[in-house]
This record gives sequence, C-alpha cells and structure tokens, in this order.
Amino acid sequence: MGDQEVKLFGLWASPFSKRVETALKIKGIKYEYFEEDLSNKSSELLKYNPVHKKLPVLLHNGKPVCESLVILEYIDETWKSERSLLPEDPYARAMARFWAKFIDDKCIAAMWSIRRSSERPEKGIEELTEHLKTLENELKGKKFFGGDEIGLVDITANLIALWLGVLLELKGIELLTKEKFPRLCEWIDYYLDHQIIKETLPDRENYREYLSNVLKG
Repeated sequence: MGDQEVKLFGLWASPFSKRVETALKIKGIKYEYFEEDLSNKSSELLKYNPVHKKLPVLLHNGKPVCESLVILEYIDETWKSERSLLPEDPYARAMARFWAKFIDDKCIAAMWSIRRSSERPEKGIEELTEHLKTLENELKGKKFFGGDEIGLVDITANLIALWLGVLLELKGIELLTKEKFPRLCEWIDYYLDHQIIKETLPDRENYREYLSNVLKG
C-alpha cells in the first residue's frame, strides 16, 4: 500500500496491546512502538484516545484507532493482501466476531472478578469454569479457534494462553488443568509455541513478578 506510517502505543504487560502487536506481526506490517506509563500517560495517548484514555492505540497515517478488537478488524481490512485474520465466509466471520466478543464480555469479566477478590472468589471461579467449558467445546476437532492457523479469536484469547495461568497460579487456584480442559491446554501449548507468539508475548516470569506486585498493591 505504498508508504505507511504505523505507530502503536501500548504496554508490555497488557494482553490488549499484545493482541495488536501479534496481528501486525502476523500480517508483516512494519510499525513503530511506543511504551506507555499508565501512571503518567503521555500527551499523545490523551490526544489520540481522549474518550477512554486507554491502551492500545494504533496510529495509521496520523489517524487513531482505539479498542483492541476494533483495531484487529481495522488491520485485517486495511492490509487485505496479507494473511487474513478473519475467514472469507460471512457466516464464519460472524462466528469469529461472536467468540471474540464472548471472550471479552464473559471470560475477562470473570478473570477480573478473581483478580479483584482478596479471598477465594467462588463466584468468579464458577463463572470462569463455565466459560472455559464453552471454549473447550468450541475447540473440538480444531488446532486453533481459527482452524489450522491463528486467527482473530486466537489472538483475542491470548489472555487465556498466558495471563490467566499466571493469575490462577498467584491466587493458588487450580482450574486450567489438562485433566479438566485437555483441548484448551493443548491449544495453549500450540499457541505459545508459535514463533510470532514467542516473540510477542511477555516473558512469563517477568509478567508473574509484575502481576504479583499489582496484586499486593
């Protein structure tokens, strides 16, 4: 598409920022990355996302796009000649959007409930267990949610691949196990072993230390 100016304002520990980085790398799009400090937000972040003042923000030729799922679709539609994140078939596309929204609306809410609780958060655990069962069933007969290759739903589910495991470990909750969720755990192994994912997601121990400090605070 000729000369493109692509900038990403993100945070190394944010699964939402990492979604966008993953999509850009899968598509082979060159971009400039700017690490943000959420305790001291840059004037650029406040300028480009004045409504939510949150990350990530993609800046494409001076035009800002906000909200990670919106950015993923924007990237897929803008760079059509590169590998697609969404299937061609309209129904399959609709289903991919449905599952991405399910992860953001249902799974994340239960994760946040567990994270915020100072004691054993039974309600959050119960809700998350049901949502993980739903995703386990959706993976039946598939390597990735997107089929044979990583797609929109897999990128959206990066929280389950890394962040959830660390959260449960720090909270002393045994939930996401191969006995309970064999397909989901197999998907996690495939996902984390993908070269682009290995290059993009934060180091588990670094993130564990980061989240441990956040939980203490």
